[in-house]
Amino acid sequence: MTRLAVDGSGLARPMAGMGTYTRHILAAMASARADAEFVVYGPQAAGDAVPGALRQTPRLPLVGRHLLWPLALRRLRASAFLGCAGQLPLGGAGGPAAITVHDLAIYRHPEWFPEGQWLSVKLAVPRSLRRADAVIAVSRNTADDARELFSVPPERIHVVPLGAGSEFRPPAPEAVEAERRRLGLPERFILFFSTIEPRKNLHTLLDAWERMGRTPALVVAGGWGWRSEELRGRFEAAGDRLRLLGQVAPADLPSLYGLADCLAHPAWYEGFGLTPLEAMACGTPVVCSDSSSLPEVVAGAGLLVSPGDAWAWAEALGSVLEDAGRRRAMREAGLRRAAELTWERAAKETWAVLDGIARR
Repeated sequence: MTRLAVDGSGLARPMAGMGTYTRHILAAMASARADAEFVVYGPQAAGDAVPGALRQTPRLPLVGRHLLWPLALRRLRASAFLGCAGQLPLGGAGGPAAITVHDLAIYRHPEWFPEGQWLSVKLAVPRSLRRADAVIAVSRNTADDARELFSVPPERIHVVPLGAGSEFRPPAPEAVEAERRRLGLPERFILFFSTIEPRKNLHTLLDAWERMGRTPALVVAGGWGWRSEELRGRFEAAGDRLRLLGQVAPADLPSLYGLADCLAHPAWYEGFGLTPLEAMACGTPVVCSDSSSLPEVVAGAGLLVSPGDAWAWAEALGSVLEDAGRRRAMREAGLRRAAELTWERAAKETWAVLDGIARR
């Protein structure tokens, strides 16, 4: 493998899951192969975040990405193409191609998503899954979806879990209180961190927290997504025990995780679940849904709860918050689990997939 063409379009939203994946996997892959040449097609602002050359896809709507870009890829004559955003251009990738599929939730539950994604949902993604030489699934759950929904042959699917970056680690004991004051966080709190949208299921967590007497504080971090109007009203009525942080700077995330008594992640569906993994890497106990990929990500290190059962969530959260011994045990188990899933491991396994399709 000498030259790799990469779809870096996910870098347009660097804090979103696809942007995080693209940034970390390329850095780890470049570190693993110093002699590899990367040609990344992405937004101009992503220049410092990618190894190798950064180029832009032709800007014409539809035609630029799906017709003109394939011509450029064929001229590039790369050894392989990596579609970090889960799609190939409709005109092909100009050579052996792998795509990374993060989740296929929109095919399971279209009501969780806004309309207006016809080209991607109806044409580009199904066609890419059929045509890619290899499909990299970020979890076994996503791999199962690819097989069940699109009949992708098992031999073309490779499960490569994501990793937690090295910046995610427990806070230094001597810095805990200073970080708490700097971020303005309460002494004890449950943390919810995600874009606020239907499939993240914040309603159930709010119901559970109210059943707990709104103790301890609930800190909600993350940007507003779609269909969040009703939640805004609930937040206004919740009082000062509920703290809204909005978007959090990447440099502050490890401290935010590490200061929380526990992370509550009640999502209905996750293609992988990077937030619970990062929290475990920071030594934070995790209570999360028993649905989709989340059980395989926490792998026994977290507490699993049915996403629709508010009473069960209240009981589970209470059991963690009230039992210091249990929190210590969950912290240790979470740290062990997080150490197993690294970007270095993901890079090694991704290179193996790309080497395989390049040889074929």
